[in-house]
Amino acid sequence: MKWIVLALAILMYVLIVIFPGKKSFFSLGAAALMLILRVVSPGEAFGGMVNWNVLMIFIGSLVIAELFIYSRVPAVIADELIIRSPNVGIAIVAILMMTGIISAFVENVATVLVMAPIALALSKKLKMDPTHFMVGLAVMANLQGTATLVGDPPSMIFADYAGYGFNDFFFYKGKPSIFFAVQVGMVAGAIFFYGFFSKKGKKQIKIEREKILSFTPTVLLILMIIGLALASFFHSGVSLIAGLIVVGLGIAGLIWYRFVRKESGRKVWELVKGLDWDTVLFLIGIFIMVGAVAEVGLLDDFSAFLSGLVGDNVLLGFLLIVGFSTIISGFVDNVPYIIVMLPVAGKLAAQLSLQPELYMFGLLIGSCMGGNLTPFGASANIVTVGLLKKQGVQMSFGKWLRIGLPFTLLTTAAASAFIWFVWR
Repeated sequence: MKWIVLALAILMYVLIVIFPGKKSFFSLGAAALMLILRVVSPGEAFGGMVNWNVLMIFIGSLVIAELFIYSRVPAVIADELIIRSPNVGIAIVAILMMTGIISAFVENVATVLVMAPIALALSKKLKMDPTHFMVGLAVMANLQGTATLVGDPPSMIFADYAGYGFNDFFFYKGKPSIFFAVQVGMVAGAIFFYGFFSKKGKKQIKIEREKILSFTPTVLLILMIIGLALASFFHSGVSLIAGLIVVGLGIAGLIWYRFVRKESGRKVWELVKGLDWDTVLFLIGIFIMVGAVAEVGLLDDFSAFLSGLVGDNVLLGFLLIVGFSTIISGFVDNVPYIIVMLPVAGKLAAQLSLQPELYMFGLLIGSCMGGNLTPFGASANIVTVGLLKKQGVQMSFGKWLRIGLPFTLLTTAAASAFIWFVWR
């Protein structure tokens, strides 16, 4: 049975890599086979393996993100940054950093979609190729998605496994946590992009200001952050209370959208229908599939293999986890990878008598930032390539790599160094 489960897991991974648009179909298919083969029971699968709290936070935050975009608040903030910046280079880097900060609380693809029109309009005004600007939006969004519990599915999965609440992403056991490691990476990334955009001229940019439709979605976003912070004081990990808070605020937002903004029922349905349901279904399948992998003992086997490879060399183990995660995540979806590797990293750290955060943070950094490496390493990258194509700009693998490779190496190295020196 162990070999059958391993073969099916590998087949699932291969199919997801070849046909990323059908990833939910393959993950659910693999999960169904685990149930049919009785590797896991339906009760174990849907009662223990699928984390419904994570899914509630994911869905609720998607709704709030869509309404935040609708409110035009991000566009207005971007306008103010442009107007107040002394030159073109600082204005563009400020937009990229703002994109990252928004993405720490709003889904990455949604962040790119709301900031892309600003970047394209600014590029047209400055008569410059939008490639670096648009790629910058994607990689900065992916980078900061790691910083908080609600930033990206891998962060939610990590929080559930490690028992981290929202506040623990900022400080844990009296030490600066993953949020600050990501900020170190962001500073390195900002310097990287300023080196390019500083050559675009010293003049200020004049633009017409956008108008805010409503501050209500911003209030919902702030309430979500406060609610998750308060929930962290009472429950560790991704709790039922945290899930209910976020999904409740999402429902309140939809009610506001329909009855206060007086948008039609059809528009409400289009908003709900347009959410990333594919990832929700994908996560359900992956939770069950990885649960089956753990059930037959494959994670223990891989942990033992990695332990034998590393020996007692702590630095080698850290570099292997970060480096391997970065490369793999540039080509393979990081959600199933991080679900598989979190217990492996935790066990390896325990065998070496280390704080588990050293290896688990390294895994999170590598698997999230590695998605910046290639044009298909993250959903935000794929969306960006599509947006550029509509502008008549063809983004080849090599062209992306010329930006993504140095950015990924620089930001991953900076964030990893912070983790090593703080948590070693």
